[in-house]
Amino acid sequence: MEPEASPRRTWSREEIQRLGYRVVDLIAEHLSTMPHQPVFRSFPPDLARNFLTGSAPVAGEEATSVLEQFEAQVAPFPFGNGHPRFWGWVNSPPTVIGVLAEALAAAMNPSCAGGNHAAIYVEHQVLNWFRQVLGFPPESMGLLVSGGSMANLIALAVARHVKAGVDVRAAGVQGGGPRLVLYVGEEGHSCLRKAVELLGIGSDNIRTIPADRRFRMRVPELEAAIRRDLQAGHRPLAVAASAGTVNTGAIDPLAEIAAVCRHYGLWFHVDGSYGAAAVLAESYRAELEPLGLADSVALDPHKWLYVPVEAGLTMIRDGAAMRDTFSLVPSYLRTDGSSTGVGGPTWFSEFGVQQTRGFRALKVWMALKHHGLEGYARSIEEDVTLARHLADRVEAAPDLELAAPQSLSIVCFRYAPASLGDDADRLAALNRSLLEEVQLGGQAFLSSTVLNGHFVLRACFVNPRTSREDVDFLVDLVRATGARLVREI
Repeated sequence: MEPEASPRRTWSREEIQRLGYRVVDLIAEHLSTMPHQPVFRSFPPDLARNFLTGSAPVAGEEATSVLEQFEAQVAPFPFGNGHPRFWGWVNSPPTVIGVLAEALAAAMNPSCAGGNHAAIYVEHQVLNWFRQVLGFPPESMGLLVSGGSMANLIALAVARHVKAGVDVRAAGVQGGGPRLVLYVGEEGHSCLRKAVELLGIGSDNIRTIPADRRFRMRVPELEAAIRRDLQAGHRPLAVAASAGTVNTGAIDPLAEIAAVCRHYGLWFHVDGSYGAAAVLAESYRAELEPLGLADSVALDPHKWLYVPVEAGLTMIRDGAAMRDTFSLVPSYLRTDGSSTGVGGPTWFSEFGVQQTRGFRALKVWMALKHHGLEGYARSIEEDVTLARHLADRVEAAPDLELAAPQSLSIVCFRYAPASLGDDADRLAALNRSLLEEVQLGGQAFLSSTVLNGHFVLRACFVNPRTSREDVDFLVDLVRATGARLVREI
């Protein structure tokens, strides 16, 4: 018999169950005890050195030994986003059914490039559901991808193919045509710039449109920039608006931007990686309804739908254009697009850059079935309510200052005691120290950003485990930590 460590060894049902039960125990332990653990603890320096410098294993080990090492060296040092007092960046905890779905998907381990097997139809059903959520037509097409960065890249690649005025697949962007220009709000995510650079358009050809007092794109300045580029002989390509910026949660005036794009013939893309899911919530439904006017939308189920990472989505209004952008099918993979026979529907690999694709759809499918759109709407609404509560507490406190209007589930603020007046440098240094103390203290976790030149604290609520009491605890913690630092300084 081959040793247990060999991949060629066949595991018995009992062996799989025994190890699997231990894995489930570890998962249950992690998820159930997380609220009682520190939000964050640094990875030990000696262990970090071992991980960074250790040699590859030569002899295999028993699976139980490997699990024991995970339990001792990995499990105690999580990112922290499963904790009810983790409010950094846009990182939600995983819904339990999504965690279990990941294991089921891994056990099936299909390649989801295409074919006539269950995983393909699961993904098609998920895409149909998101068409309904976003208000997209039946001829639209989507794709589950790794996250917002890839979703935005795919969408802008289709925009380039449709609006460039040349065959970029053959000639590239160096075919001698006019300069292609993309318009992005100053609060737009950095992945949009990465996409523009990867697509060969170049960051010099991004027009950054200033934001208003609510950190939304200024539409008159957008239109003025488009007119200037037209007069200069350039080719305006697309506008990338935001439905929930990562900095402040701002939602660009989507309907107005859609009208500008229609008037000038530009592609209208919306990066809703974080905020588009709030279209389910009553409080933001009207503001986000214009998502249905977009040519493309990015939305991350692994953000505000609490699906385990990775789960991003790109949706393109013109499905045929999406296929034209990417399809390059060798004869041995070509199908007629029918839903019967060996080939199944038109392959997903014809609508994006990946050939081999994982079964991402299962965790999204199971989570949506389990929670339902109504359940998600209630949870998102509660996150928004908690953000409003924090904003109210900040405005009521004499030593706290709201740095931006609360939008969606993000609140930006800073500790600003009267004793420091308007000394910007000292306030920035104080809030940097305060943030570090809070993060390393393990009782709560915030991130930060810079708004109008000021360093500020930032809380993002995408955590169904967070309570009103947790928010009150945060306010008290920030004020007490800030007061102590002022005394020490």
